[in-house]
Amino acid sequence: MHIKRLLRCVATGCLLAVSLSAWGPVGHMTIAYEAYQHLTPETKARVAVLLKLNPDYANWDKQIPPGTSQADHDRIIFVAAAIWADDIKGEPQYSDDGPDPGGNIPSGTPASAQNVGYSDVLRHRYWHFIDVPFSPDRTTLPAVPTPNAETQIDAFRAVLSSDQPDALKSYDLTWLLHLIGDIHQPLHATTRAIATDPLGDAGGNKVTLFGDADFNLHAYWDNLPGSEAQFCAKKVHCVDRASVVATTLPSPPPATAHNTKTSVWVHESFEAARNVVYQAPIGPKEGPYTIVPWSAYETKAVHLAQERMALAAARMAEVLNRELK
Repeated sequence: MHIKRLLRCVATGCLLAVSLSAWGPVGHMTIAYEAYQHLTPETKARVAVLLKLNPDYANWDKQIPPGTSQADHDRIIFVAAAIWADDIKGEPQYSDDGPDPGGNIPSGTPASAQNVGYSDVLRHRYWHFIDVPFSPDRTTLPAVPTPNAETQIDAFRAVLSSDQPDALKSYDLTWLLHLIGDIHQPLHATTRAIATDPLGDAGGNKVTLFGDADFNLHAYWDNLPGSEAQFCAKKVHCVDRASVVATTLPSPPPATAHNTKTSVWVHESFEAARNVVYQAPIGPKEGPYTIVPWSAYETKAVHLAQERMALAAARMAEVLNRELK
């Protein structure tokens, strides 16, 4: 069963014995939910302390039903924090920066890569991805903008393992809970350059779709786990959905799951994009194309999404258990 259709079923109470993918809110929360199951007691206690310093903590806390056990409370907070980096895109106290009207290109100034904690009111949309280019028609490849998801994941990990103040560690932890998920989404690690668009298609955002699919290729892949962003304003409800989807994730091979090199994660997603995402029915231009429900492409997409989410969860837990002080 396609995961989107399954989640519609969950919403209407028809979940039965069905087999139950980033990276919208359901996807990010699923990754965090699964990762939390593999944190050590010491790591769980440490992240609970740090997440209390997030400016949205009180809002998360008040949504948790009275009588919730402390263990469940801490898990819900952890899972809710995984979408904070997306939540701030809609909060008026934050703003975009850079030459791109949508804030997706870094300005090249020190502010683009600053790591100063919650006093930073930039949304840093360009931290969510890394545009590693490829070209099927041998178009000259554009440069990879920096900072990006890879540079920031490495910077935040370095802070977690350092003696920096807890206020900064809280900020970096909250970003990591999101970016580790992002970087495992294939289209968060590539851009396709073609002769008619030599600067790249922005991770599939310019590849349009029609039919029973999302409006562009990037949105299609982001929303494989479920796209009900408005529903996820109620964090506990979305955590419940994530807990269902998490039970269907495969167990990643241990050697792969324990690989904590950010550059490896990027390369895996890049290769998955080239070899799976941009295959037929996706053609060599900007579309529009149709992804047929239940087709071979969709089946492969769902399986790949599940695999990437499972790896993201395992690696998130590994990073926090190893590196968080």
